[in-house]
Amino acid sequence: MRPFLDEDFLLTSDTARYLYHQVAERLPILDYHCHVSPREIAEDRIFHNLTQLWLEGDHYKWRLMRANGVDERYITGDAGDYEKFEAWAGAVEQAVGNPLYHWSHLELRRYFGYTGHLTAANARQVWEHCSAVIGGGLSVREILRKSNVTLLCTTDDPADTLEWHQRLAADHTLETKVLPAFRPDKAVNVEKEDFPDYLARLSAAAGVDINGWGSLLAALDNRMDFFAQHGCKVSDHGLDNLRYAPARPEELDSVVRRRLAGETVTEEEVRQYKWALLTHLARGYAKRDWAMQLHFAAQRDNNHRMHRLLGPDTGYDSIGPGVNLPALAAFLDGLDETGELPRTILYSLEPSDNAALVALMGCFQGPGTAGRLQHGSAWWFNDHKPGMEAQLTTLAAGGLLGNFIGMLTDSRSFLSYTRHEYFRRILCNLIGRWVEDGEFPDDPAALERLVAGISYRNSIHYFGFTYGGQIRYEYDQRQRASEELWQARGAQGHRHRDPARRGGGHCGPLRLRQVHLSALPEPAGKAHRGTDPLPRCGSGQRRRQERQQGAPGHGYGVPAV
Repeated sequence: MRPFLDEDFLLTSDTARYLYHQVAERLPILDYHCHVSPREIAEDRIFHNLTQLWLEGDHYKWRLMRANGVDERYITGDAGDYEKFEAWAGAVEQAVGNPLYHWSHLELRRYFGYTGHLTAANARQVWEHCSAVIGGGLSVREILRKSNVTLLCTTDDPADTLEWHQRLAADHTLETKVLPAFRPDKAVNVEKEDFPDYLARLSAAAGVDINGWGSLLAALDNRMDFFAQHGCKVSDHGLDNLRYAPARPEELDSVVRRRLAGETVTEEEVRQYKWALLTHLARGYAKRDWAMQLHFAAQRDNNHRMHRLLGPDTGYDSIGPGVNLPALAAFLDGLDETGELPRTILYSLEPSDNAALVALMGCFQGPGTAGRLQHGSAWWFNDHKPGMEAQLTTLAAGGLLGNFIGMLTDSRSFLSYTRHEYFRRILCNLIGRWVEDGEFPDDPAALERLVAGISYRNSIHYFGFTYGGQIRYEYDQRQRASEELWQARGAQGHRHRDPARRGGGHCGPLRLRQVHLSALPEPAGKAHRGTDPLPRCGSGQRRRQERQQGAPGHGYGVPAV
């Protein structure tokens, strides 16, 4: 029987263990889509207990607590912090097979050194253990540093002042780069009751008097320029769906004017407005060399009673109807016709859309960017083991998995970076299985490029995250030093034998690169993930010896207590 959540968790083959521990585990994290607060990063908020870290704003956990019959007082109400944690402990005990069970225990191990499992019976023990580790408080920046996060993108409304991003940009003590992402959902959702009020906010932020269609576009163009000035490289849309509905400018002007006056508009007019506005925004993204993320098939705020009580993003959303594929195809085609199709990432909460989205992407790939159209990682209700495996397998079968830009947290919790570990383990296990089954060659250099690209490097190049060249400089500097050392040893590799191993194997660039990369200094303040002085080499059949002793370090910087 395998121990629970041991160092080889989810890794079922020698090749999988090799790929994770020697490649993926060592890489930093780039989180290009999340919902954490830039203010909390700027102010370096201090968390004092597990409830603050785990349960504040985390509607994933709230849903499970409600499913366990927990009263709302212990979820979003006025119960004490320990009482809320105790209620969560009772819920997580029942969450067998749910990714939250794995994520929660990974977080307990990586950040607090707790190696047991959480139950209602031992909730007090776990609370006291973690409180001792937290001590006087655990800060946001400390968490980011321990998680080895190189860069993250928050989710920001066009009307936001980006005040906190300005402070972050001026703070040279911050080791993680934080950039805004453009999320104009409130400008798109013309049918919402608060749309007129939102346009007033947008008007004030842009310094543009919005009185019709043309002035609305001018205001949004103004805000896109403003975001670009603050390093924005990506937009994001949460769309229920997309409908092909062309309209003349004068018709769109009438829609905006009537909504500003508080009047209602027809369903067809809503479709016309959204089609035209999304087209304009996509052209703006292409002009500014941004990537565009389109999230489809979320059916939001199903429980109206609780929405009135708690508002949006509180755990009452679900999977909605699948993507309207003909409309999406027409949308992409219209942009492609004029050379204004930006780099685009397509997500759907409906998993049966995966194959169709991958097939559609292939119609609009082309020169300039490898993987110009991306199939987004398994999202929200699908970011579990079978969902991730299905997304990866479908993308591999219908596209180029090697160009995939990998995982994102999509989270409001600063402890969610274990989701990247979870994803990387699943990725390495999948690729490892293909290698062990003879479906992919046992080529160490090719496997390193594949896993490192998907885990980290592809996203750097896809989004163009250079921010003064820092990320690329750090990576390229280490890579050049590695290659120079490799060349000095001889470019053809050599036979490596170690009496501690079974047999030998041909060690090419992968082995030497990993040895030398691990010997090079990490960027200032960055913990090294997965430090292991024993390099791996040889074929999958020969990789029988793992670590000689002890558990590996995971780079989170928190020792066992």
